[in-house]
Amino acid sequence: MRKPIVAGNWKLNGALADNESLVLGVLDGMPALEGIDVAVCPPFVYLPQVVRLAESTALDVGAQNCSEHENGAFTGEVAAPMLADVGARYVILGHSERRAMYGETDQIVSEKVKAALAAGLTPILCVGETLEEREADETEAVVRRQLAAVISGNGIQAFDRIVIAYEPVWAIGTGRTASPEQAQAVHAFIRGQLADHDAGIAQSVRIQYGGSMKPGNAADLLAQPDIDGGLIGGASLKAEDFLGICRAAADTVGN
Repeated sequence: MRKPIVAGNWKLNGALADNESLVLGVLDGMPALEGIDVAVCPPFVYLPQVVRLAESTALDVGAQNCSEHENGAFTGEVAAPMLADVGARYVILGHSERRAMYGETDQIVSEKVKAALAAGLTPILCVGETLEEREADETEAVVRRQLAAVISGNGIQAFDRIVIAYEPVWAIGTGRTASPEQAQAVHAFIRGQLADHDAGIAQSVRIQYGGSMKPGNAADLLAQPDIDGGLIGGASLKAEDFLGICRAAADTVGN
C-alpha cells in the first residue's frame, strides 16, 4: 500500500504573519490525519520560518525549485544543499510554470532532479500536458518524453526517492479539473512507463494529482487506484481547504 502524500505549493504567496497563521491552522488539524505524509512548500525566503513552525511536528517542508548547480557564479539561484541546510525535505521540480515561463527543458529538469537527490532531498517531479497537447491527443507522448529524460539522466532506481506529480496544465488555476477517469488514465500510463524499466519501482512510486484539486473533488480523485495524493496550489493557502484535502487522503488509507 502506497502512503498518500499531500503537498501544498504556495507559489508566489506569503507574508510572515500570514504564513504563521496558515501553518498553525494546518498543524491544528494534523492530529486527526493518520497514514499520510503532508508537506507545505513556501517561497524560498520563508523556508526558515516555516521549518521553525513545523519543527517537531508531522508537517514536512519543501521548496518550489532549486538550481541544477551546487554553487558558483549563478546570481539569484538557490542550490539544493542550501535547501537541505535550512531544513527542507522536498523540492518541486519541473512545474509547468517553470517549464513555460522560465524555459526549463526536460534536460534541465533532469539535472535538477540529480542535484536534489545528491543533496538528500525528495524531488516532486511534475509532468503534464497543455490543453493544445491534450486536444491533439499528445498527452501520452508529452508525459513519456518528460519522464524519459529523468529516467535517462538518473536511472530508474532514482525513482525510489522521487514523488511524481501529474499536472494537466490546462487544469492549473483555471477551475477546470481532469475527471477522475482522465486523471487515472494518465497516472496508470505513468506507472506503466516506469514498469517497462522496473515493475517493483512502478508499484511503489507515489504519483500525485496536481490540477485544481479541492475539498469538493478530492475524494473522487483520490479514490482512483493510481492516484496517491495531491500537489495543491490555491487550496493550500487556506488551512481548512488544505486540511479537507488531507482528510480525504487519510480516508483512503486502509480502503
